[in-house]
Amino acid sequence: MDRTVDRAVATADAALMAPESGAPPLDGLPRQRTTPLAVPPSAGAVPSPASAPSSSAGPAPVPPSVARSVPRRLPRLWLLLPSPLGTPFTLAYALVLVATSLVAEYADPSFVHVLHQASSTDVAHLMRDPLLVLVASALWVAGGVTSPYALGFLLVLTALERRTGGRRTAGVFLLGHVLATLATEVPVGFAVLAGHLPGSSLHRLDYGISFGVAACVGALAGLLTPWPRCTILVVFGGSLVADLVEFADPMTDWGHLMALSIGVGMWPVVRRWQRARTSSRPAAAANASDC
Repeated sequence: MDRTVDRAVATADAALMAPESGAPPLDGLPRQRTTPLAVPPSAGAVPSPASAPSSSAGPAPVPPSVARSVPRRLPRLWLLLPSPLGTPFTLAYALVLVATSLVAEYADPSFVHVLHQASSTDVAHLMRDPLLVLVASALWVAGGVTSPYALGFLLVLTALERRTGGRRTAGVFLLGHVLATLATEVPVGFAVLAGHLPGSSLHRLDYGISFGVAACVGALAGLLTPWPRCTILVVFGGSLVADLVEFADPMTDWGHLMALSIGVGMWPVVRRWQRARTSSRPAAAANASDC
């Protein structure tokens, strides 16, 4: 009888000491495991339907590479506006134009008229102090910051600077501004000398950024694909021709068309600038990674 009891106790102790054996618990004995033990599946075991993942748990996670590529397909609208690092020239120039526009809006009108007259690129000022008036006339926006050329300045110069760089964008702007100004004012001087225009034409008020913006529009069109390029040239050039037909300010309207033609004539140059800037970016990135 005692041997039978000892044998039962030994069997129970063996079951408690080696739970991984899978032996069933003995009835009437304390301290037995009640939680079923996980048995590792064999190599050829087939998972049961209960252990399979449920389709109601949600969609499968998107791979990181796909998740990263989705936002890149969305248009990054903030790139249309100037930024301190991406387009420093356009941003600094825009701040100057905002300041002068505030002066023109809120200062005394007689004082503003004196400033505009002193900045005018008319024949009299060009003969007396050409460099000063050519620079000063580009510090004002005719019509203020709400004019179409102010919006065109932000969008066009930002896009051109991102493709060619700040110094080259400034060069395109100044070239259009200076050449179109001289091309419109020099004939006025000769017409006055010939007696075809009155002497008051030598003091014609002329200032603003429109010539430079028109040149940048023409240059930027050469860096775009055919459809956007044709659209910009047809819409912008058509508006300039319509203004010329109205004959409200023929000298300025001719200057806009000349500035646009100057920008179009710079297509080979700006395309070479864009290729040079694009090829220099991988090298700069590689140098930054080596540091």
